[in-house]
Amino acid sequence: MSNLTKNILCIGAGYVGVPSMAMIAYKCPEYKVTVVDIDSGRINAWNSNILPIYEPGLDKIIQKTRNINLFFSTDVENEIKKNDIIFICVNTPTKNHGIGAGKATDLQYLENVIRQIGKYSNSPKIIVEKSTVPVRTAGFIKKILDTESEYSFTILSNPEFMAEGTAINDLAFPARVLIGSDETESGIAARNELIEIYSAWIPTEKIITTNLWSSELSKLAANAFLAQRISSINSISALCEKTGADITEISHSVGMDERIGGKFLTSGIGFGGSCFKKDISSLIYLCECYGLTEVAAYWEGVLNINEYQQKRFVDKIVKSCNSIAEKKICVLGCAFKTDSDDVRESPAIGIIKQLQEEGAHIVVSDPQALKSLSRQFGETIRYEVDPYEAVKECNLVLLLTDWNIFKNLDYAKIYKSMEKPAYIFDGRNIIDIQRCKEIGFEVYSIGKG
Repeated sequence: MSNLTKNILCIGAGYVGVPSMAMIAYKCPEYKVTVVDIDSGRINAWNSNILPIYEPGLDKIIQKTRNINLFFSTDVENEIKKNDIIFICVNTPTKNHGIGAGKATDLQYLENVIRQIGKYSNSPKIIVEKSTVPVRTAGFIKKILDTESEYSFTILSNPEFMAEGTAINDLAFPARVLIGSDETESGIAARNELIEIYSAWIPTEKIITTNLWSSELSKLAANAFLAQRISSINSISALCEKTGADITEISHSVGMDERIGGKFLTSGIGFGGSCFKKDISSLIYLCECYGLTEVAAYWEGVLNINEYQQKRFVDKIVKSCNSIAEKKICVLGCAFKTDSDDVRESPAIGIIKQLQEEGAHIVVSDPQALKSLSRQFGETIRYEVDPYEAVKECNLVLLLTDWNIFKNLDYAKIYKSMEKPAYIFDGRNIIDIQRCKEIGFEVYSIGKG
């Protein structure tokens, strides 16, 4: 490999770009890895001791690599000129207006970056799609670059499969690394350069190569399948509550079938995060565009069950208490999952809004996500880091994120500090139901008849 390809650039300093590049810098010390972003505040945060996102283990890797072979900068123009492998890790949200609003992927940020690459490039480049994009986006990228630059560009697809909360382990020990390319001389050569980077720490049998379109669609398909499992088990939880069956026992029984497996079969208030809803919506829109209405309807059902599960949870709260107007409700957990500060599409957001519409007063406790939540709700709710302070004089406690700290709380102490009758609504099935009933709580847990 030439010396030029020892330099790697990542455009986009978010949840995908920084962990991915930090791991490459950590595992490949011979490479210089630079992450650029137009948001100077975000770049300054990455260069500080207070990182802009919470991800277990990420801070340690950044401490070992930052300003050694991992760098953060706002100088997009010069870094494009200096680097020959460029990872695109920008946001690709769902469109909120125009054709396809609410479903289609908004590619405006991706297009802006591609035009910058075309404008500032002074040599041929390898462009790596890391952002989640609709299938055939690589062709769209190539068309723009062909019109923007005199140089040749090779496009690769390299979707990420890490999960927030476990991203560092997912990157260090991935189930697979997927690289899509054209089966041309330049495509194969570029693919081999990327394989060389990953093979520094990943067994070659876990590095899968496909054509570009298969790689792009694989990311959407993977997230759709995972979300579908969650909606499937949640649909059964509703039936359990009507029949007296226990969803935990059913999940265990079903998961022992090796054809199914036990992962993503934990019932709760539904999935959240920045990926599942967005990616399924994109998949639905693609199917509709290709006239696959029955396929689109199938995946629409996955989203419908997810929304239904949250509505069902709120309905149970209101019916159990007759009315929650003016009642004080403590929400334990607002991040969409444990070990994350991310509240994007968190089920807790929708549940809190529905409770506010019913006239309830909300106080929230979360180990990491209160700052993110406050940007959405401002002063309309109260925030408490200490869960024991949060529950004081409340009528109800809702468990909405399965943080370990909430599993191990002293619920007898909590009961004493609450208004009576005191209710617990466990949206994650993490508490000892029988013990809480013995303490005096009225308890509702998802999928328990």
